[in-house]
Formats: sequence, structure tokens, C-alpha cells
Amino acid sequence: MTDPIAADLLPYRSHEIIVSGHRLRFLDEGPTSRGKDDALSSPETILCVHGNPTWSIYWRRVIERFSPRFRVIAVDHVGCGRSDKPPRGQFPYTLAAHRDNLLTLIDRLDLQRINLLAHDWGGAIGLSALLERRDRFARIMLLNTGAFPPPYVPWRIAACRTPLLGTIAVRGLNLFARAAVSMAMSRQSMDKDVARGLLAPYDSWANRVAIDAFVRDIPMSRRHPTYDVLQALDARLVELRELPALLVWGMKDWCFRPDCLRRFQRAWPAAETLEISDAGHYVMEDAADETLQGIATFLGGGQAACERHGAAVANPPRSAAPSGHSETRGESSPGDGKTMACRRGDDG
Repeated sequence: MTDPIAADLLPYRSHEIIVSGHRLRFLDEGPTSRGKDDALSSPETILCVHGNPTWSIYWRRVIERFSPRFRVIAVDHVGCGRSDKPPRGQFPYTLAAHRDNLLTLIDRLDLQRINLLAHDWGGAIGLSALLERRDRFARIMLLNTGAFPPPYVPWRIAACRTPLLGTIAVRGLNLFARAAVSMAMSRQSMDKDVARGLLAPYDSWANRVAIDAFVRDIPMSRRHPTYDVLQALDARLVELRELPALLVWGMKDWCFRPDCLRRFQRAWPAAETLEISDAGHYVMEDAADETLQGIATFLGGGQAACERHGAAVANPPRSAAPSGHSETRGESSPGDGKTMACRRGDDG
């Protein structure tokens, strides 16, 4: 039976596993097996990992577009979406805890040939899990995220950490999630039904526990326990430089600003980059067509793309010529990888 939360926008049955005594729910659409006689007995998987304050509904277009070919799994972290929302005393709500839950999901489902697709907090959660299960992953796709101690914390987020008043604002008034449906957009206003769907799981003080906890898990100093986790992740990013990677960035994001994109480009000099000049943090909502097409192009290369990436790691390109009227190559990035700059109106 379809889960009632935003079923009109997300008409997919949720599956579940038990982690730390709580139900972690996830969507699982597309082919799951190609038969015992096929050398590729398991199809490639797109593992979608959301951030805060979103949930698996953020990936609905990915499921629609790619589930005919890929197994698409979209997780709801504990405290988010359709998953259980235990009180703070019953679940730690830290980056490390969410990483461990994702590892449990990967192991229980025995996922192989995984293409990580992550946004916001999902980048740090997904990449830290990837580093623990490196042999299971094929590619990386990141949208407006970070995987290092924050180089800055915007005042709009810092204000939500104010003792007592911040929690009242986030959990009592739902200001963080409500503000995101407008402030995380740039090119356009979010569709009202989509906004309703994003907010649907977070309809009470109790159900907003994870939103508040994610905000408070942002390390403001080296004393915060998650600082060391992010610092260790940052130090290991270079280990992933040989994995094919796609970085899709809404360049009007005031939270994960272009500075964050440049840090990934320095770590992964052969990564492909799609910069969308007028899109905000919710790039999948603000610039869905460009984002989905960028992902499709990246995934469409198959083994040939992996081989090209390997050559690029050894000999990163120094310059690039225009590739067509819908996308234009930008100036060389810090990593000298391939950069495509999408501007509104370029495609016709």
C-alpha cells in the first residue's frame, strides 16, 4: 500500500529496514535482477541521499527518469520523510549515525555498482559511507553539498542554533523548512504542491526533531564532535579522485556557495562540472531539466566514460572548446576538469 505521506506526488511504496531499533524507510524502484545467467546479475544502482530539510521526495524526478534502466533507491534518514522520528534521547542524529545507517542499508540490500547521487547533508553522509565500501561504488554525482568542516555558516542558519529560541523557531514554528521552500530557490518560485510535499512529513514539534538536529550537528568549532568526522572525510576525498564524478551546482546557492564546488574540483581534478548560473540550493527543483540532462549525459557514457575519466586523471585537459548551443564550456576550473556552464535560455 502506498504510504500516505505526499502519495499524490510520490506514488511509490516505501520499503523498510530496522536500524538501531527504528524503521528506516526507502524507495526502491526499477530493475533489481537480470537473471542468474547474466554476468551483470545486479543492475547499476542510483543511490539517492537527501539532506536537510528535504526527504526522498526530492528525488522523485530521478525515479521517473532513470528507473526504467537503473535501480533507483532513495533513502529517508531516520527522523526524515517516511522513516521513524524518535526523540533525541533514542537516536543520536549525528553525521556518523546517519552514515552508519546508510552502510547498513547498502549491506542489507547487497548493493553493487552504485552511483551515488547526493545533495546537501547527503554529500557528507554518502561520501563517508562510500569510503567504507569503496568496492561497491562506480560513480559519484553531487549537487550543492559539502564534505569538509564548514568554511562559513550563513547567519540565517547560525540564528537557528540560538539556545532555546532556535529550537522554538525550527521545531515550534517550522521556520527552517518553511523558509527553505523559498530561500533555496533562485530562478523561480517553488510549485505550491511541491512545497506542500516537502513539508508534509514535518507537521509537528515531534516530527521536526531531525531538522533541528541536523542544524545543531553543523560544527561551529573544533570542539564539536562532528568537526573531526568532517575533517577526516575532507582528508580522504583525494582517495576518490579516480572515480568518475559529476558536480552539479546551482551557483546562486547562498549556503553551499561556489567556494564549496571549487574545493571538490581541487580534490577531483577530472570531475565533470555543470554550473547552473541562476539556480539556487534546491537545484533539482530550480533547474530540473538541466540537472536531469546532466546526470543522463554523465551516466550515458557507461564504460567508455569510465575509461575517459581514467585518462583524464592521468592527463587532465588544459582547455576545452564549445560543445554545442545548449551548453557552453566555461573557463578552466581549479581542477581543470570539464566544466559546462548552463545559462537560462541557452537551450533554444
